Parts: sequence; C-alpha cells; structure tokens
Amino acid sequence: MSSDSLSFCPMCFIMIKINVPRDSGTCTRCPMECTMSSHATSWSCTITLRIGFDNNGQDLQRPTTVSFGQTITDRSEVEVWLRRAQAAILNPNVPSSIFHTKTIEEIRNTRSTLKFSRNVVCVSIEDPDATDLSFYDLPGLIQNEEAETVALVKSLAEHYTKKENTIILTTIPMSDDMENQQSMSLARAADPNGKRTIGVLTKPDTLGAGAINQRRKWVEIIEGHSEDHTLRHGFYCVRLPDDAERAQHLSRAESQRRAAEYFDTTSPWKDVTDRRRFGIPSFVSDVSRLLIELIEEALPRLREDVEKLLAKCAKDLDALPPPLANDPQIEVLGRVNAFCDVFKSFVNGSHKDKSLAQRNRALYALFKREIRGTAPDFRPFDEPEHYIPLDDTEGKMILTERDPGVKVMGIHDIHRVIQEAIGWELPNNVPYQAKANLIAQFTKLWVAPSERCLAAINLVLDQVIKELISIHFGRFKVLEEYVGNLIRIQVDVSKAHAQEAVKTALDLETVPHYTQNTHYLQTLREKWLAHYKTARNRSSQYICDEDESTSEPYDSDGDEATLEPYVSTLETPEAKALRALAEAGYPNLRVPDLARLLPPDEFEEELIVMADVRAYYHVAYKRIIDHIPLTIEHALHHALAKQLSQSLLTSLLTDVASGPNFSERMNELVTEDLSIAQKRAMLSTRKQRLSDIRRRLVTFSNGA
Repeated sequence: MSSDSLSFCPMCFIMIKINVPRDSGTCTRCPMECTMSSHATSWSCTITLRIGFDNNGQDLQRPTTVSFGQTITDRSEVEVWLRRAQAAILNPNVPSSIFHTKTIEEIRNTRSTLKFSRNVVCVSIEDPDATDLSFYDLPGLIQNEEAETVALVKSLAEHYTKKENTIILTTIPMSDDMENQQSMSLARAADPNGKRTIGVLTKPDTLGAGAINQRRKWVEIIEGHSEDHTLRHGFYCVRLPDDAERAQHLSRAESQRRAAEYFDTTSPWKDVTDRRRFGIPSFVSDVSRLLIELIEEALPRLREDVEKLLAKCAKDLDALPPPLANDPQIEVLGRVNAFCDVFKSFVNGSHKDKSLAQRNRALYALFKREIRGTAPDFRPFDEPEHYIPLDDTEGKMILTERDPGVKVMGIHDIHRVIQEAIGWELPNNVPYQAKANLIAQFTKLWVAPSERCLAAINLVLDQVIKELISIHFGRFKVLEEYVGNLIRIQVDVSKAHAQEAVKTALDLETVPHYTQNTHYLQTLREKWLAHYKTARNRSSQYICDEDESTSEPYDSDGDEATLEPYVSTLETPEAKALRALAEAGYPNLRVPDLARLLPPDEFEEELIVMADVRAYYHVAYKRIIDHIPLTIEHALHHALAKQLSQSLLTSLLTDVASGPNFSERMNELVTEDLSIAQKRAMLSTRKQRLSDIRRRLVTFSNGA
C-alpha cells in the first residue's frame, strides 16, 4: 500500500526478482495479485485477469477469469506483460487479446476507458527457489481526483489490508511530509497494534542538502525516536534506480551496490547506527523473519482449519458414488436386478421402508368409508324426510359421510318401485326385479370410489417407482432415462391390467345377486325387519330434532350382526316382555322377535323388501371392501413385481444387442454424469493439496 501514485510499487516484486514498470507517469491502477509456488523445476510466470466488477465497480453475478497471453519463461518479459494486462483491465470494452502484441510505447499512447479498476491482474510464478506466499500490489492512494475515484482507491486498500494473515507494506516517498501520508492512517485502522505493518521510505535522494529539517525528521523516524510516527517493526529506507540508471540496464547487484554506497557515504544516512534499516537486502531479510513469526503464530489455527477442511472434503467425497469398478454390462444388469428385488420387497412389505404398504392401507381404509357411505337410506315412514336416518339396527348411530348419489326412500317410494316392477306375478308375490333394481342403486355407486382408489394407488406407485429409479440408476443419467422409460412402460401395462381387473370385480356385483353367506344374510334380514317395524310403530321417537343433528358419528365396520346389545342398569320394557314370555313358556326369544307380536302392517311387503335389500347390502359391502383392494394388489403390484425383472432384462438385452456395438452401448449407459466426475476430481485434488499443506505445516512446526 502506497501514497505514491507515480509508480508501480516495486518492493514486493523486488523480492521475487522481476522488473516492474518504473518510468515516470506509470502507476498501479488496479490490484495486482502475485502468487509464488516452489512446486516447480524451472521458473515460469502466467498472467490472468480476474473480472469480478463492471465498469462502475459493481459486483458481477458471475465473475470470470481470463487467461492473458502464454506462459512466460523469461523474467525480462514480465514488465511489458504487466503493462499490457493492466491496460486490458482499464479498457474492459476492448477484447483483452488486442493488448497481447502492443508495445510499451503503444500502451503509453492508449487512452484508457477507466482511471482505476477493482478487477485484478493475477500473476502466478513457479520458482523452485521461491517461498510459497501471495501478495498484492495496490494502487497508490490519491487525492487530486474525482471523489468517486478517490473513494474507490481507498476502498481497495481497506479491503485488502483487513485480512489478519496479511503483512502491510506501506511505502512513503520522503519527498513528501509524513503527516500527509494516508497510507499510514489506513494501516493503523487495519492493524491497530502494528503486528503486521512495515514502513518503507523511498526516494531519499530527492532531499537536497538544504533540506536539513526534513532530513532530521526522517532520521528520527528511521531510528525510532519520533514520538508521532512509530511502528512496532519500524521503518526501512531504500533507494531505487532513477531514470538515468534504469536507462543503463544495471544489474540487480550493481543497483544494490550503488544504493549501499549512497547510504554509507551520504549524510545524514551514513551516521545512523542501525545499518539494517537501509537497503533492500536488509528489508527483505527482516520481512522474511516477520513472515515466519506470523506463520508460527498462526500455525495452531492453520492446522485446525486444515483439519476441518480435510474432514469436510472427505465427507463430500464419501457422499459421491465411488468410481465405476465393474464391467459395464455387469453394472447395468446388477442395478436392474437390485431395483427389481427392492421393488418386490416394497410390494411384499418386507423392506424396511413400509411407505408403499402403509400409504396403500390408508387409501383402502378411505375406500371402505366411501363404500359404507353408499348404504341405502330407507326410512319406513310416509314422509321420510321428517325422520332421522336408520343407519344401524340399534338406532344409536348415524352416518356422517354419505354418498351424494344415495336417495332417501320412504315406504311409498318402495311401494312405487314394487309397482313398477310387477309383471305377471300372482297376488302377494313381490317381483324379484324390484329388489334387484334397489340393489343396483347402491352397487352402481361403487364404481366411482373404486376408480378413485385405483387412481390414488397408481399415484403412490408412480412416486415409489420414481424414487427407486433415482436411487438405483440416478448416478448414470443415460441409464436412468433409458431404463426409467422401460420401467414406466411396464408400469403402464400393469395399470391397464389392474383397471380391467377392477372393472371385472365390479361387474361381479351386478348380476346375479348371490351369496352363500345365507346365515349372515338371514340374521341381518330379521334384525332390519324388526327394526323397521318397530320404527313404524314408534315413529314419534324418530322424528328429526335439531338437537339430534350432533348425534355420534357411525364408527362401526357395518356389521350389524355383531353389534353389542344395549346394556342398562334398569330393566327395559322389552326385557320385561321377554321375561314374561319366558315365564309363560316361550323361552329363548330375542328383542327382534317381539316385532312379530305387532299387528299386521298394510306395508308389510315394503318393509320386507327394505329388510332384504338392506341385509344384502351389508353382505356385498363386506365382500367388496376386501375384493377391490386385493384385486388391485394382485393385478397391479404383485403382477408388476413378478414380471418386471424378466421384461426389463428382455427389453434391455434385445434393444442393446440390436445395435451396431453392444459393448459401446453398455459403456454409454453407465457414462457417469460429467458434473459428478468433475466434482470428484476437484475434491480429490483439494484433498491432496490439503494433505500436502498439513504435512508441510507439521514439518514447519517441527523444524521451528
């Protein structure tokens, strides 16, 4: 960092033994980052441009790094390439390659678009004799420019000097007063304790013999006697070649000899006791010592950081799939077989992931509730809408989820159905067609819930298949797409078969209406007939009441034959009647039997039809809520799991073998995603680099 805006800061570049532009009118107008590495067998230099800001100094969304020229192997060529690189940075609207061939004179005559820039010229030097380190040469602080430009240069200095592992070299021309040096103020702000700041005084030969007071002040600063200007590491004074000497192309050794002669023979410098404060060799030696001190101080933290980075790098590598080790054909077939085995275990419920079975069970439970909601809503009254539903034979529960297709039917509605079905039946014979028509009213409502259930099951299957495809084939995108398409074709075939199977299962519930579960049917018929007769005889107890709209929801599985009898501590009228009949010689009677004692009802036939249809609904309901789920499971999941392996392998081998080159096609299928391969290579390189750093830190620590 410098307050001198008339030249490139040469101090750091001197340490790496290359020349930089030093003629009048030339200055650093953008940050220059120099990285030195000793991992080389010969000296070389490459230059790149890191573009992270636009013409207004605003951050770009996507910073870019542009190579600038070829690798430099001659140290003497670095100077002109640095001039070219800075000119390219200052002219962002011109292709950087235009500057590759420009001469120094052409660059001097180029009118730049920008005065200063945040974008960086990166200099990478490979030198077997170098010390591994990085440094920045920043534009000198300025004052006689537009406020925006002054602020930009100042912000650059503040940005680069705030890092704790950075040594701040602030160069101060002795031709100016110390009190005017902004660089010192910024250095103190960034490094209040002065642990990493070194002052370098330049241009001592510009002080004439008559500048006695100025010379005395500078001597006090160099000797550390100045009360106003002190640094923990002190100040160094150097003399660099002037224009005439540069024109002579003096060697580095000759330049340093002349500087040493100047300090040893010129007052007041020759009278300063501490001679290490003069000349570049002493400065370089002390900077190296300071670097070692900072490194030793930072070693524990550096080792900790390296260990953390190594652990993260290893974790990221472990998260990536290992490089392909098997023959491509073995890899493909192995993954196909593994996929089929895992899918079969999902279907059977033997896999540790039970999501397929559990989600399907939940959908089948929903299907059961929907089928329960299709139960006939028979109310054996003249005006059924004024009475509560009779949804169980105990009269205690009411369905809360009823299919909108279910119509409320009273005694006259049933009578009308019977009348419409009469053909040539003899009197007192209810047509069977009347019951068949009523049964059809609820069985036709089973189509929509069955289709919804199958659609939901298909959606779950698609999600499981997609996840398993990603798990087993996702590493190889070509294979994932290819095998995924084959799997989805087979899934679609199984879906179509399952749809036909469900349709067939529903057709079984159309005609004939049949069951061999006659005992269950008869029991339910008697219970419902007694319930309907009792309700008609006690119709006042079933009239709708607004307070009864909150009655307990139906929570039974629909099996009225197994409902628990009502238990009370008081003897009910029905219990008294049964006890009296038993004493009179009529034992073993039940409450439903009491309905036979009721007087004949003019709608006896209608009540019997209601009871027959209601009883058959429960028999069919019990059947369908198991039949549809089992049909879906066997026609869809189990059929797919059984035939998937054979169909996939047949399709795969037939298709691949039909191509011109079987081996190439297999290699193509298991071509790893480029981003994964690049990430693995990047992480492996990073891990190796971090391991090298850790080893060198240990070696350095032991040596120290």
